[in-house]
Amino acid sequence: MKNQNGPEIFDDTRKAFLHLSDADISRANFVFSVVNHPWVSAIATSLLKFAFVLRLPVGWIVKPTIFSQFCGGETMQESEKTINKIGRFGVKTILDYSVEGEQSEAGFDLTCREVMKTFEVAASNPQVPFCVFKVTGLADAGLLERVSANALLTPDESVAFAKVKERVEKICRKAFETNVPVLMDAEETWIQDAIDALALEMMKKYNGKQAIVFNTFQMYRTVGLDRLKYFHQEATSGQFYLGVKLVRGAYMEKERKRAVENGYQSPIQPDKQSTDQSFNQSVSFCLSNIQRMAVVCGSHNEDSTLLLMRLMAEGGLSNNDNRIWFSQLLGMSDNISFNLADLGYNVVKYVPFGPVRSVIPYLIRRAEENTSVAGQSSRELRLIRQERSRRRSA
Repeated sequence: MKNQNGPEIFDDTRKAFLHLSDADISRANFVFSVVNHPWVSAIATSLLKFAFVLRLPVGWIVKPTIFSQFCGGETMQESEKTINKIGRFGVKTILDYSVEGEQSEAGFDLTCREVMKTFEVAASNPQVPFCVFKVTGLADAGLLERVSANALLTPDESVAFAKVKERVEKICRKAFETNVPVLMDAEETWIQDAIDALALEMMKKYNGKQAIVFNTFQMYRTVGLDRLKYFHQEATSGQFYLGVKLVRGAYMEKERKRAVENGYQSPIQPDKQSTDQSFNQSVSFCLSNIQRMAVVCGSHNEDSTLLLMRLMAEGGLSNNDNRIWFSQLLGMSDNISFNLADLGYNVVKYVPFGPVRSVIPYLIRRAEENTSVAGQSSRELRLIRQERSRRRSA
């Protein structure tokens, strides 16, 4: 069985943007025009960080622009409009309560409650096949760093980490009880070992019959593929299913800067080619071992997407095999998401929600990612302008 689809399948802007109004297209054009100019984007993100630290009121300018481009709403209820809008075209939703970096026990408990609420929506709505959480929404980052470094915890830290485990356990148990898989997002390398350990523990407990708990593997890390293979080995020997979410990574500049400042070797691949190779090798590894895993391919890269499509076809797997999902972020790579859905593949969009101020760190990362990744914003802008032109001449 051969896949006849080539790169041109992602060039159909009519299908890619059918869900967007002319006003949506204009907003997207504005946002990507800004991030397509590095110096303009740098000034804008610096001002946003400054306003965030000083708690200045910026919602009036953020919400109708970058927030509306990349987020579903401030609440789950507001996000329903987005869920329905993209769902009409076969693209499903991962509701993502995008509050991170909380610093109080009350804040951690609030995040846990909000994540738990997403399961209520997902359990009753087939348009929401996954839930997701970031451990930094449930735990102090400094504590996770100490756990990752195998430091001797103080009594207070031991109590705090026990609460972290309780929150993670509560969420994963809810996923198991509702039969809604949950994705544990990856974070910075210096706290990732603690997150990996939590993920592995939850998989051993809840993935006995199918992949319910998914861990995220960052392939811009030099150890990314090795970590994936280690988890697979654990799943094989432990007789549980491995839930895998593959991404390239979102903290490249921060990781490299910290490595230089602290005098250790960078944990990040030396160049984009190495990262792409690592990602594609991981896609191949997952498809070769699909009998014991489920995969969410979180990629905005057309070549990696085509590779997964080809491997599925060569393996005789149907486009809608429920073990394999393609995933992109809301507001990005619609040419991939909606054209894939039109071909019958399983596609999900991350749909972040939360108070505007609380999701500013997420929005800053999106702006920086589109500016730093070669060609990302240029591609988005080219496709958006192509569609705007098509509509005007139609």
